[in-house]
Amino acid sequence: MPCILVSPLSAVDAVIAAHRPSHMVTLLSPERMIETPDGFPATRHLRLGVNDIADATAGTHPPGREHIDALLAFSRDWDGNSPILIHCWAGVSRSMASAYTVLCDRLGPGREIEIARAIRRRAPHAAPNTLLVSYADAALGRNGHMIAALNSMGPARMVEEGVTTELPLADL
Repeated sequence: MPCILVSPLSAVDAVIAAHRPSHMVTLLSPERMIETPDGFPATRHLRLGVNDIADATAGTHPPGREHIDALLAFSRDWDGNSPILIHCWAGVSRSMASAYTVLCDRLGPGREIEIARAIRRRAPHAAPNTLLVSYADAALGRNGHMIAALNSMGPARMVEEGVTTELPLADL
């Protein structure tokens, strides 16, 4: 069954061993960027050097439209036969925003609230990065619906690190 796996960095090796994803997306600050894990095909590993910043004018290396464009292009090459792993430092913000983006792209317009609420049910700790989602909303032509849907999720449970979360495409 096609699914997206979202995890913190600390769980990447275990997720790869247990689920054998065909593709992997890493969203870490440029200073903390990892190399492709041994045995994983480098051509199927997208590394995005971006900090978890929700204001484009604050801090260094904020998310940009180019990160969403790269994510969408990469995820569209994923055939769904094996899982795709998306991770960031904690598995809470950047990776959840990216998983939400891929799900919205795959499942089509009009399902933004359904997808956001499904993420909340499966990941009470999810707090998708709103800047990444705003760029995704623009890239996918959703006219603010993706951002509005985040509000329907309700508040996230505060955690230092998320747990690995499976988001099946067929069973939201």
